[in-house]
Order: sequence, then C-alpha cells, then structure tokens
Amino acid sequence: MGTTSSMLTQYDIEEVQEYCHNLFSQQEIVSLYKRFCQLDRYGKGFISADECLSVPEFALNPLSQRLLPMINGLNFKDFVAFLSSFSSRASPQQKIEFIFRVYDSDCNGRVAFNDILEVLRDLTGPFISEQQREVVTLCLQSIYSSCRL
Repeated sequence: MGTTSSMLTQYDIEEVQEYCHNLFSQQEIVSLYKRFCQLDRYGKGFISADECLSVPEFALNPLSQRLLPMINGLNFKDFVAFLSSFSSRASPQQKIEFIFRVYDSDCNGRVAFNDILEVLRDLTGPFISEQQREVVTLCLQSIYSSCRL
C-alpha cells in the first residue's frame, strides 16, 4: 500500500477494513482506493490539500478550509478512516467526535464560543448581513451563557 501505483492485496483490504472498524465493504475499499489514486496525481502515496481542492464539491463546501488540515497528507488508510465518519454505518459517537474536531478550530480539546462563531461565519459567509450576524451572535451568546458549567 506504500505507493498508489500498486494494486491492493487482499491483506491490504482486510487491514484497511479492520483499521476503519469494518464500516466499508471490500468492494467499497477498492472503489475508494481508485478514487484515492485519482486524487494522488503524482503517486506520492498521500494526498495534499491542493489535490483535495481539485474536487469541485469539496472546494465549494463552506467547511472545506476547516477540513483541509484534517485531510492534508493522509495516506490511503487514513483517508478511508477520515471518510468513515461520513458513512451511514458510523456510530453516533464516531460522528460526534468528527464534528467536534471540525468545530474545535484551535485544537485545544474544547469547543468555545469563538469556535462556534467561526463555524457560523464559515457556513453563512456573505449570505447574511453583518446586522443579521450580530443578532445571531447575541442569541448564541445568551444560549452559551446559560449552558456554561
């Protein structure tokens, strides 16, 4: 599995399946491998941020800039593990942990009020006015204050 020019062996497929808690079938792993090889344009064995941004759907995602640091430099096994969070077979706990990593923008192990505001800015972009953003911020501040321990 070192380089993307080689084919996956049965052992490689089973190893990836185990690494990803058996969330993907063998056929799905082979399909993901083909996609990984398409993204890894230079056959380095890992994908870069630029290669991810070459996927239009990813580049247009309002959270793409938050996801890039999580994807940049992933080898195939880690790429599949990253994608497993999006699987319908992933547990709620796996999905929660993934979303937490997306929201924890400063990687301090906490989702603080500023982290939530940054995600709000990412998601809304230019689609709401500054006045609307201030109203939402005040509402969130009120909720956040009442929920703090």
